[in-house]
Amino acid sequence: MKQKKQEINESDLQGFKYFKRLSKLLERLHIAGCQRDHAGNRILHMDQYMALLLLCMFSPVSKSLRSLQQASELKKVQKKLGVPRSSLGSLSEAARVFDSNLLTGIIEQLARELKPIPHSPKLDDVKAILTIVDGTLLKALPKTVEALLGDRNANTFKAHVQYDLLKAVPVKYELTDGKANEKAVLQENLEAARVYVLDRGYAKYELLQQIIDAGSHFVCRVNDTASFKMLEERQLTPEDIRVGVLRDMIVELGSQPKQESLRQPVRLLEIKVTEQTEYSAVKLRYKGKTRPDTMLVATDMMDLSADCIALIYKCRWQIEIFFRFFKHILGCRHLLSYCENGLELEVYAAIIACLIIALYTGRKPTLRTYEMFCWYLSGWADEEELTAHIERLQEQTA
Repeated sequence: MKQKKQEINESDLQGFKYFKRLSKLLERLHIAGCQRDHAGNRILHMDQYMALLLLCMFSPVSKSLRSLQQASELKKVQKKLGVPRSSLGSLSEAARVFDSNLLTGIIEQLARELKPIPHSPKLDDVKAILTIVDGTLLKALPKTVEALLGDRNANTFKAHVQYDLLKAVPVKYELTDGKANEKAVLQENLEAARVYVLDRGYAKYELLQQIIDAGSHFVCRVNDTASFKMLEERQLTPEDIRVGVLRDMIVELGSQPKQESLRQPVRLLEIKVTEQTEYSAVKLRYKGKTRPDTMLVATDMMDLSADCIALIYKCRWQIEIFFRFFKHILGCRHLLSYCENGLELEVYAAIIACLIIALYTGRKPTLRTYEMFCWYLSGWADEEELTAHIERLQEQTA
């Protein structure tokens, strides 16, 4: 028996005060997409569409374009979010008319307002912004996209994310098709004064040199079989040994032809592989074989202690945890659009949802906190219970 679709009632929605701060930021988008509206007939504007999309992100009962349209008919939604009653046609058109790139400024502004979360004091020795870089495939696209593309293996998009380690939020994002080269995407988005923390998929010597030339630094795992010429071996401290550092070397990385791509000596650490530094993708690669006990991590930072470099690379796995949380927000509901711009609007809305949680809690977004916001906005948890949850998180932060 087909399950009856759940309708949205005003009693299902509350907590609009958490959208007030965001509504002011979205106001700058009001005239976006109006260039071709010469008659001045546009009713649904970009700021209003994004407000509805964010409401959908935090409301478990909003799982489709039709439920979004139904929410726009509610008087409370219209009053609190300043949105008009919208038709399915207007909502569908919005995914193609409103430029997703306009949201990057809002994401950057929200990210700047965040304060660093609790972290090891050793990371305070790093003067540049610790930025973890990685990509993840978004496979959970509707079957309609499979039919449009005609290839079940082609219905993937890849999210290329730059993640601020100390703020625990994404600060830059780009959506490409699933076959896009991650190294090429990073090359196009390099900035100064960052420490890019990279897995070995990014271990291209030319890219590492470009990071240096851009005025930034890198901590990058390289292949276990990487060639190098050792120039100096540094003495390890007891703390280095405690965290699993086996060797700390100054080397010329690569064979003779590749040394021209990376023009100066770098530091190469041999680190013991632990549960904290291993990942399932590596385990799958070595399935049925002997897994290596050590890994090689290269960096151009000569002044930091070896144990601090090891800690920085250990923290790289935080982006994998974020991807799980991020995909939950997108994956637990139907995607509302089948075009690339529409998908970007939804993904940006999910990132903004992460930033909202981080701003109100002072902690990195977690599934439990996201669920608490959802329960509150659905009317099942009251404001006192939500406040108590946030206060507990802040006590853990102190």
